[in-house]
Amino acid sequence: MKLKNRTVLITGGASGIGKIMVRLMLERKARVIIWDIHQESINQTLAEFKTKGEIFGYHVDVADFAQIHEAVKKVKSEVGTVDVLINNAGIIVGKYFSEHTASDISRTMAVNANAPMFITMEFLKDMLNKDSGHICNIASSGGLVSNPKMSVYAASKWSLIGWSDSLRLEMKQLKKNVHVTTIMPYYISTGMFDGVKSKIPILNPEATALTIVKAIEKNKKSITIPGYIYRITRLGQAVMSINFFDWFAGDVLGIYKTMEHFTGRKK
Repeated sequence: MKLKNRTVLITGGASGIGKIMVRLMLERKARVIIWDIHQESINQTLAEFKTKGEIFGYHVDVADFAQIHEAVKKVKSEVGTVDVLINNAGIIVGKYFSEHTASDISRTMAVNANAPMFITMEFLKDMLNKDSGHICNIASSGGLVSNPKMSVYAASKWSLIGWSDSLRLEMKQLKKNVHVTTIMPYYISTGMFDGVKSKIPILNPEATALTIVKAIEKNKKSITIPGYIYRITRLGQAVMSINFFDWFAGDVLGIYKTMEHFTGRKK
């Protein structure tokens, strides 16, 4: 997809890879809409990028469907229809399941799993009517491999991957020119996963954001970052016993120990 003169909406667009993607989209002469829960970060991002092109910011808690619905009405009235939707907003609690509260669980699922579906539902009809659009869902390699202290996060991302790729197939069956890309990155060094220790290299935010934008431009169906994550995990799960895969993922790759010193982004 050519991004020039397209309208791109990015959730969680005022920080992390979301903010980097905002800049990359503006550099490609796209019109960019930011949704974020932090008004101060929105203001800073708008001020930083105001000379780079058309950019709009909306304060939205994507865990709240009422806020999503109202923000959609504002976007359509004040900016217009959305050509590219990037469901990027995400949260993680990072503790054993037994330590979670009901609020931890419901909010994680609301932001990571439900919000992408609700937001897409609001914009998809316009894309179908135009027979043009692109939906990019930022999932996680945590949606491919189980991991201690990530149980609810993993559940939300497994959900997102299943829905996202099913949506892709539906667009194909309906013969609609609406593309769906599912992104499954490893840990990214944005602050969200501060404290994580990993044998597999933690991803650079700039390079990761660029890979995602290029995946949209090329209408990729799904990608893992790095690419070998999908191959080694899926192959291992297919040919190894559970006990052997636990040893491989836990001891050889060190995945099961990555969250032992997790602190997360400072408030």
